[in-house]
Amino acid sequence: MDSILKKYSIETTDYQVGQDNIQKWGFDIHNPVFGISAGLIFLFLSALLIVEPSTAKEALNSLKNGIIEDFDVFFMWATNFFLVFTLALMLSPFGKIRIGGKEAKPEHSTVSWMAMLFAAGMGIGLLFWGVAEPTAYFTDWWGTPFNVEPYTAEAKSLAMGATIFHWGIHGWSIYAIVALALAFFAFNKGLPLSIRSVFYPIFGDRAWGWLGHVIDIMAVLATLFGLATSLGLGAQQATSGINHVFGTDGGIGMQLVVIAFVTLIAIASVVRGINGGVKLLSNINMLFAFALLLFVTYVSFDIAKLSLPATFMAYAENIIGLSNPHGREDTTWMHGWTVFYWAWWISWSPFVGMFIARVSKGRTVREFLFAVVFIPTLMTIVWMSIFGGIALDQVVNKVGELGAKGLTDISLTLFHVYDALPFGSAISIISIVLILIFFITSSDSGSLVIDSITAGGKVEAPVPQRIFWATVEGAIAAVMLWVGGKEALQALQSGVVATALPFSFVLLLMCVSLIKGLNTERSLYR
Repeated sequence: MDSILKKYSIETTDYQVGQDNIQKWGFDIHNPVFGISAGLIFLFLSALLIVEPSTAKEALNSLKNGIIEDFDVFFMWATNFFLVFTLALMLSPFGKIRIGGKEAKPEHSTVSWMAMLFAAGMGIGLLFWGVAEPTAYFTDWWGTPFNVEPYTAEAKSLAMGATIFHWGIHGWSIYAIVALALAFFAFNKGLPLSIRSVFYPIFGDRAWGWLGHVIDIMAVLATLFGLATSLGLGAQQATSGINHVFGTDGGIGMQLVVIAFVTLIAIASVVRGINGGVKLLSNINMLFAFALLLFVTYVSFDIAKLSLPATFMAYAENIIGLSNPHGREDTTWMHGWTVFYWAWWISWSPFVGMFIARVSKGRTVREFLFAVVFIPTLMTIVWMSIFGGIALDQVVNKVGELGAKGLTDISLTLFHVYDALPFGSAISIISIVLILIFFITSSDSGSLVIDSITAGGKVEAPVPQRIFWATVEGAIAAVMLWVGGKEALQALQSGVVATALPFSFVLLLMCVSLIKGLNTERSLYR
């Protein structure tokens, strides 16, 4: 075991880092973090193969519901605070500070950078929920915002506004805080690219002991569980699309084949690293997504041209009301959707935040925050207003399967919308390919993040280690589908929410630590 001690200077304060790493079998691991994380995952998977899935689902759902009901106001106001904090930081003198130092240059073009932000932070969610979520709100599939009467003009407006609310600036501000803190302390202060590094200004050398180990282990577990849920949903949607388009009848077997195929491609991508793998796939993603968006807009232009401004206005008009947890009569809807979403964004923040940090060197704080918060939100407004607007129009005018039967199978909702459009089969195939690419980019970017954490913050972990974590991600999703299908995935979602509560306190402390760090460089930019 090599004890590596390095000193990092922040003006008059010395940052001393101790990393205990083991190099064996081609791995370069931070022993406590790697060993405990891998061990807990192994125990979790073993338990799933032994315990009845319905029992696991019941226990995890009970935990999730308890957290949401007891901490709903806390989650709502914490998320509001993160948004206000991000906006204030963007407009403050700290905005001039450049990630990596005054002379640092961006490592990726603006287009590639934004493509990677978008692919890592949104991915499968756009395709899965882009039509399903507004349709659910409009038809009272599981409550309506503000208990508005379903199938009305007010319900249509609120459905679109609430959907963007859940995918807009609130959630992206959470990612932005984690990403900026990690990028600043890694590239400006030379600390390891790991969650624990952010807390050195508060905890000092204790950040390199067991306190730091616990923080990093939590980040690894949250990342793995969050990714497995997303990968499972992606496998279900891709399989449903394949069955729908090609008339096959594949079930869990086909879903496992999809996971295996995507995991193999993700391994190949993660071996090539960010430039050769993730960056290339993210650019391909953007091209496919942009082409699909243009085509759907073209064939439904009359709907799209009205839906886009209406969605933006609905978002702007309702953002304050939807952000306020007090005096609400729609608590069932707020708990089931908004509080759940905020918990999910928080639980995903270690993964997405660290990946964004890795690709953002050379940007100013202001440029970084603006891009991370507003660019994906703008793209989300465009995408969901068009796809969601078409779906709601079909419901209102009784067009196609969605208009006749409403929301029946979430994984098929997108393809039901396509059936009523020109060249529906062709764009369904394109969407299946896009789902798979989003699937791959989520897996390989997540693997790169976990590699970094379990290697003690190293940016470039050995290839065998990358392969290991990419395989583990696929294994979790596959086991969850195998032992319980949809029920198991719902249970896993409950587990993801459970990680959000402690991480919300971590995020609040992170804001304090970030200000302390930024303040040490403020004088350099006067």
